[in-house]
Amino acid sequence: MLALMLGFGFWRLSTRGAVSGRYVTFSGAWVALVIAFVSPLCALTAALFSARVVHHFVLVLGAAPLLALAFPAERSRSVAAAAAAFTMTMWGWHWPAAYVAAYDTVAGYWAMQVMLLAASIWLWRALLAPGADVLTNLVALVAVSAAMGMLGALLAFAPAPIYPPHVATTEAFGLTALEDQQLGGLLMWVPGLLPFAAAGLLLARARFRNLAAEPAA
Repeated sequence: MLALMLGFGFWRLSTRGAVSGRYVTFSGAWVALVIAFVSPLCALTAALFSARVVHHFVLVLGAAPLLALAFPAERSRSVAAAAAAFTMTMWGWHWPAAYVAAYDTVAGYWAMQVMLLAASIWLWRALLAPGADVLTNLVALVAVSAAMGMLGALLAFAPAPIYPPHVATTEAFGLTALEDQQLGGLLMWVPGLLPFAAAGLLLARARFRNLAAEPAA
């Protein structure tokens, strides 16, 4: 499947007359997907919730922005709608019942992965779209960061494990299920926000540069 995706992606780029940089970013996205679904990380997600958080980071913060750069939006998109969809998708799949469905069934697993990746690509394409309003993008990034940080904090400070599939799978790694969940929450709460913070800083820098370049009234 990934080999077919690589070939199809290169074909689409060639039909669009893409510059070499887009081939590089698409190749990087493909490597991120290989890491997510072929490397030992994929198997580790069956045992550790914290590994699944890292797995989602590879999709949301690795593959998705690279795919958005390789296949950018041709016009401005609604970043508010994209941010809302991303937030609802992230929170929805971390609801215990939905998470269990994704863990226990093949259909649920792939629904989780596809929806997270699709929502992330939509968000990054909207943020990177030509003519996008910088202030609107900054507000969207702050909102998304706050929502992800809140989810991470709830998981980190939960008094008991909330994901039954991992209750009996973490001991082999020297962690209790609660410690594994807390680690996953902390990863989501702190390191997971850094790419969004970096994107916000770049947008703010561009905004200030534009303001400085505007002639005084």
